[in-house]
Amino acid sequence: MKKSAAIYIVGDSISIQYGPFLQQMLEPDISYARKSGEDEARQNLDIPRGANGGDSAMVRAFLEALQSANDFHKDILLVNCGLHDIKKDPVTGVYQVNEKNYRANLQAIITLGRRLAERFIWIETTPVDDAMHARRGCGFQRFDADRRRYNAIADEVMAEKAVPVIRLGRFTGKLGSAADIFKDGVHFLPPVQQQQAAFIAGCMQP
Repeated sequence: MKKSAAIYIVGDSISIQYGPFLQQMLEPDISYARKSGEDEARQNLDIPRGANGGDSAMVRAFLEALQSANDFHKDILLVNCGLHDIKKDPVTGVYQVNEKNYRANLQAIITLGRRLAERFIWIETTPVDDAMHARRGCGFQRFDADRRRYNAIADEVMAEKAVPVIRLGRFTGKLGSAADIFKDGVHFLPPVQQQQAAFIAGCMQP
């Protein structure tokens, strides 16, 4: 019997939501696993805990811990971080992770990812609807212009290191108007989550 490939995901709340759909689409050909703690993460998707990988510094620290444990290796490692990095304090204007540190974290994440898996793949950060997000009143700002700028940084870093990129942000942005795709300006409606999963699953085909 052919052994299935093993995929592992470290990502933000967007990956938590499309994850169950992706698992159904990949198995049994590709076994699915992710950073643990989904129940904890789903209590508040804005707070990075449990399965929510959080910002690039948190993802970097998590992968460093996996490497130190010396008992982790997968065929495919899918990673995303960006939506938490671009959180901005409305009073000070300070980003959770600035551009310089974001770039450095991504460079470290690539090195770690390639040690932990046969294939390291980056997933592009998904869109934000500014007005809808602002109405949430969640205590921090988040703007799509920043998301695009940080995606551009990620594109540069991934190109420099020849890392394959799944263009989930571009794909999602073409699925319809904000009212058609968003639940709250950053998280998506279930039909969109399912389409995101199908897009990623398609990218996993040889």
